[in-house]
Amino acid sequence: MRLRLRKLTLTAHVTASVGWLGSVAAFLALAVAGLTSSEPQMVRGAYLAMDVIGWYVIVPFSVASLLTGLVQSFGTVWGLLRHYWVIAKLLITVGATVLLLVHMQPVGHLADAAARAALAGGELQGMRIQLIADAAAALLVLLTAAALSVFKPRGLTRYGRRRQREQIPRPR
Repeated sequence: MRLRLRKLTLTAHVTASVGWLGSVAAFLALAVAGLTSSEPQMVRGAYLAMDVIGWYVIVPFSVASLLTGLVQSFGTVWGLLRHYWVIAKLLITVGATVLLLVHMQPVGHLADAAARAALAGGELQGMRIQLIADAAAALLVLLTAAALSVFKPRGLTRYGRRRQREQIPRPR
C-alpha cells in the first residue's frame, strides 16, 4: 500500500476502534443509569437510547473496525496471519462483533418493554444487570485489543517466519 493510502486506512481503523470503545462506554453509562435511577422517564429514556446507540453507533463501528483492520492487515507488513498478536486481535474483533449482534436482542427486548410502559424497580432486573456486565466485559475486551495494537508482542507464526525467510535475499 502506498503511504497515503496506508495512513488513510490506519486513520479509519483507529477512528472506528476508538469510536467502538467510546460508544460501549456510553452504553455502559446508560445501562447503569437505567438500573439505578428511580425516575421512570430516566429509566425509559436510558433503555430506548441504548437500543439506538447499539444499532446505529456500536454495531456500525464494530463492523467498520473489523473491515478496516482486514484492509490494514492485507496492505501492511504486519499481514493477517504473520503475527500472533494480529491473529489474536482478529479473533477478539470477530468474537466481539458476533457477541454484540447476539447481545442486541435483549437490548431490543428492554427497549420494547420501556417503550410500552415504565419499568418498575425490579422488572427485568436480571436482564438489566446482565447488560451492565456485558458492557463492562466488552470494554475490557476492546481495551485488550487496543493494548495489542500498541504493544505488538513479538511472535511470528510459522507462516510469518516462512514469509520472512523468503524476503531475505540469499547470497549467490
